[in-house]
Amino acid sequence: MEQKVFEASAENKGTAKQLRLFAMLAWFIAIAGEIFAILKLLHNETLVWLIVAIVFILALSITGSLLWKKANRLDPSSESNKAKFAVQSQLGAIMGVLSFLPLVILIFTNKNLNGKTKGIAGAIGIVALLIAGVTGIDFNPPSIEKYSAEINAQTDSVKQINLGSDLVYWAPESNKYHLYQDCYTIKGHANLAEGTVKQVWEKKGISQLCKICEKRAIKEHHISSISLMNAADSTK
Repeated sequence: MEQKVFEASAENKGTAKQLRLFAMLAWFIAIAGEIFAILKLLHNETLVWLIVAIVFILALSITGSLLWKKANRLDPSSESNKAKFAVQSQLGAIMGVLSFLPLVILIFTNKNLNGKTKGIAGAIGIVALLIAGVTGIDFNPPSIEKYSAEINAQTDSVKQINLGSDLVYWAPESNKYHLYQDCYTIKGHANLAEGTVKQVWEKKGISQLCKICEKRAIKEHHISSISLMNAADSTK
């Protein structure tokens, strides 16, 4: 059986590019905020300045990480280049740490700060660094290989219950694809689209089959759970 390879649509690639640009802009402003805070710190500014700067940097760092991870889901990289894949997948965590580490180090090493200011600002800075770093981590990073494997598995599953066809339908606002145009969850929707499982993944990022359609297909085609289990085992 031909193995399908995921390829992001031109629209999704364009959207992902915009999201990455916005993420980089957010991180750039966060780094600029860090430099501003360091300059203020060197002039022995008050604790309020430090706290405001840390909160500001944290908000931008998290925003950048969320945008970056969303872009990766629209247009994932390949695992074939391990180094590139690791950097692209975890860039949010890297930038989150870079947005705070120099500032935190300077807070603890600055001899002009009194003990109270150093303790409070340092603790807040460490907490912010951890939040930014953890928020930026992608614990299940998407990849072309992962998407391709899931597309092939879902295509096989749909064909098993849909008489060998992987033709599916979806509405513009759908979060699931359907086997039947008259499924009551999409019936009457304007601009109803159709295509293969691969196409709905690539064009809309929809990765779930409607359970109502699934049960209906199994019932109409008299497919038993045992048959589905045997078919699934044969593809392993």
